[in-house]
Amino acid sequence: MNFELSDEQELIRRTVREFAESKVSPVAEELDREARFPYELVSELAELGLMGLPIPEEYGGAGGDTVSYAIAIEELSRIDSSVAITVAAHTSLGTMPILLFGNDEQKQEWLPRLASGQGLAAFGLTEPDAGSDAGATRTKAELRNGEWVIDGSKIFITNAGTDISACVTITARTGEDEISNLIVPNGTPGYEISAPMHKLGWHASDTRELAFRSCAVPEGNLLGERGRGFRQFMEILDGGRISVASMGVGLAQGAYDLATAYAKERHQFGKPIASFQAIQFQLADMATEIEAGRQLVHRAAWLKDTGQPFALAAAQAKLYTGLLSNRVVNAALQIHGGYGFMEEFAIARLYRDQKILEIGEGTNEVQRMVIARHLGF
Repeated sequence: MNFELSDEQELIRRTVREFAESKVSPVAEELDREARFPYELVSELAELGLMGLPIPEEYGGAGGDTVSYAIAIEELSRIDSSVAITVAAHTSLGTMPILLFGNDEQKQEWLPRLASGQGLAAFGLTEPDAGSDAGATRTKAELRNGEWVIDGSKIFITNAGTDISACVTITARTGEDEISNLIVPNGTPGYEISAPMHKLGWHASDTRELAFRSCAVPEGNLLGERGRGFRQFMEILDGGRISVASMGVGLAQGAYDLATAYAKERHQFGKPIASFQAIQFQLADMATEIEAGRQLVHRAAWLKDTGQPFALAAAQAKLYTGLLSNRVVNAALQIHGGYGFMEEFAIARLYRDQKILEIGEGTNEVQRMVIARHLGF
């Protein structure tokens, strides 16, 4: 087994880390406080080729592998999760369905724009009554005179309502016992987008509720084979779990970095608190768990890159890093003491941003269900 990253992967880590530290870090607190979408940062990420990192070069992407993509998401999450989820949701949830299941015409129409970062993509799966039970979708699409007429709603959707949002791929019932996926361009009549939702964390990311009222799209906007929507979005979620697991590692690493720096600077009883064994043991546990989580993520990504089954590994990585990031950010805030409770300190933002990592892309409980099923139970 070779645990070394390639020269290209190391270059991506250095490039994204430098960008996150020099560009994202100085504005992260302000963006969070003002709940302002990071348009400028997205534009710069696009210039670096990071909005289409795993998309083939023939469609305008960078042609990177999944390990490289996971590294990029980790490095962004280390500084700010709002920026990281904007990239992750656009790539793994918004763009990837078109790459995996789209026909040539759909790929040529959408992928160059999305991979270049000129437009953002979203994925509309969750509904008010269809969360963990994603197959319980109630949104309907009826084929009438060469058009799919859509009625229904989606909730907690990322990237759908920005000024540069291009499209959303939604799940809909196209028959009594069938689910299909449809591409809905922004601006389509009958496609209504709510005001931004107020969230505990990820304040600078775009989260909306979507409504479809007799919203008509061409028959050709069907993504892949009719009735294959459930299998399609399950495959998309498998890949998305690698993204969220990468975010868990990155956030945990960021929290560890903040705790380590603070522990070296903060003096009590005449010495840095980092000199106390109680603090050292906490930091030692953090570092160990973070490295374990990183290896789980990289293994899942490697399995995907080599064409091997990766759903079990992705679920394990997502479950572990969600729990890991919870433990690490909680301990890191505790090391900060009262200062950690103040919004002026970055650890408070990381603490708020962490919880969704145990909910999005399937809750901890759903991950355990997925893992148990793969184990034969």
